[in-house]
Amino acid sequence: MTDLSVATPRRTRLRNFLAVAGPGLVVMLADTDAGSVITAAQSGAAWGYRLLWLQFALIPVLYIVQELTVRLGLVTGQGHAQLIEKHFGRFWAWFSVATLLVCCVGALLSEFAGLAGVGALMGLSAPVTMFLVTAALLLMAYTHSYLTVERIAIAVGAFELVFIVVAILARPDPAVVAAQAFDIPFRDPKYLYLIAANIGAVIMPWMVFFQQSAVVEKRLTVDNIGAARADTFIGSILTQIIMAAILVATAATLGAAGKSGDLDTVQQISGAITPFLGEFAGKLLFGLGLSGAALVAAIVVTITAARTLGEMLKVNCSLDHSPREAPWFYGAYTIVLIGCAATVASGANLVSLSVGVQVMNAMLLPTVLGFLYLLARRLPEPYRLRGGYAAICAAIIALSAGFGVYSGIAGLFS
Repeated sequence: MTDLSVATPRRTRLRNFLAVAGPGLVVMLADTDAGSVITAAQSGAAWGYRLLWLQFALIPVLYIVQELTVRLGLVTGQGHAQLIEKHFGRFWAWFSVATLLVCCVGALLSEFAGLAGVGALMGLSAPVTMFLVTAALLLMAYTHSYLTVERIAIAVGAFELVFIVVAILARPDPAVVAAQAFDIPFRDPKYLYLIAANIGAVIMPWMVFFQQSAVVEKRLTVDNIGAARADTFIGSILTQIIMAAILVATAATLGAAGKSGDLDTVQQISGAITPFLGEFAGKLLFGLGLSGAALVAAIVVTITAARTLGEMLKVNCSLDHSPREAPWFYGAYTIVLIGCAATVASGANLVSLSVGVQVMNAMLLPTVLGFLYLLARRLPEPYRLRGGYAAICAAIIALSAGFGVYSGIAGLFS
C-alpha cells in the first residue's frame, strides 16, 4: 500500500513545482533557436564531433548565468534594466537596453529567416510564410495573458525534441565519436570562430532580460526559489542535449556519406540531416523541429524587446495588460515583428547572418554578464552572491566572456 503521509508531500511538491515552472523552460527552449540550430549543424558539418564537448561543457555555465537572473528577479521583483538603472544610473541602463534591442532584432531576423526556409521546403513563398507567422504571433499576444503565452511557447518549443529522434536514427559510430571528441584543433581560427558562435548561441543577452522579467510578471517570490532553480536546471540540460543532437545528426549523416563542409542554407541543412528518413519524413521532422525552435525564440525575443523598452519608459509593459492599457508595449511588439517580417519577405539572404548573430552575442557577453554579476553582489542577505560560489561565478563569467570575445575576434580576422 502507498504511504499517504509520503505521497501527499510529494504531490504537493510536484504541484508547487509545476505552478512555478515555465520561465526557465521557455527561455531554454528559445535558447535553441533557429540560429542555434544552424550553428550546431554547421559545427557538425565542418568539424564532425570535435565541438561536441563544448555543448556539455556549457551546461553549468548556462545554469549559473540564468540562476543569477532568477535570483535577481525573485528577490527584487524588478526587471533587469530597472535594476541597472537603480544601481548604475540611467546612462548604463539605456546602454544595456540599446545592445539588447540590437540582439533582439538580429535574433528575430534569424528566426524569421529560418521559418522562411522551412516554408520554402513546404512550397510556400517567403511573403506568405511571414504573413502567417506574424499574424499568429500578433493574435497570440493581443488575445492572451502571460501564463497562456508561456504554455503556447512550451508547446511549440516541444517540437525541438524531434532533433533527438533524428540523432538516434542517424546511428553515429561510437568509435568515430570517441576519436573526434578528443581531437581539438584550438589553433585553427575557423574552429575558434565556431566556438565563439556556439558560446553566443547558448548564452544570449535577451535570455537574461526575459527570464528576470518573466519571474516578476508571474508574481513569483523568494519562497519559489528552489522550484525556479530546478526549472532553470532542467531547461539548461534539455537545451544542450538538443544542440548536441543536431550536431551529432549532421556529423553522422555527412560522415556516413563521406562528405564534410559548410551548410549555407536551411535546405542544405535539411538535406544533410534527414536523407535517411526519406524526402517527405525528413522535411517534415526537420521542419517541425526548426519551426518549434524559431517560433518559441521569436515569441521570447519580441516580448523581451517590447517589455524592456516599456520598463525604461516607465509604462505598462505586461501581457496581462490590454492593448488599451499598454499601447507602448503592444506598439513596440507590433513594429518589431512587422519590420523584421518585411525584411525577410523582401528576399534578403539572411541565412548567413545566423552564425554572425551568435558571434555578436558572444562579443557582448562582457557587458551583459558583468552587470549580472555586479547586481547579484548587491542583493540583500542571505541571497547575495558571495564567498566561494561568487568566486566560481566570477571565474566562469570571465572565462566565458573573455574566450567568447577572443574567439570571435580570431574568427572574424582569420
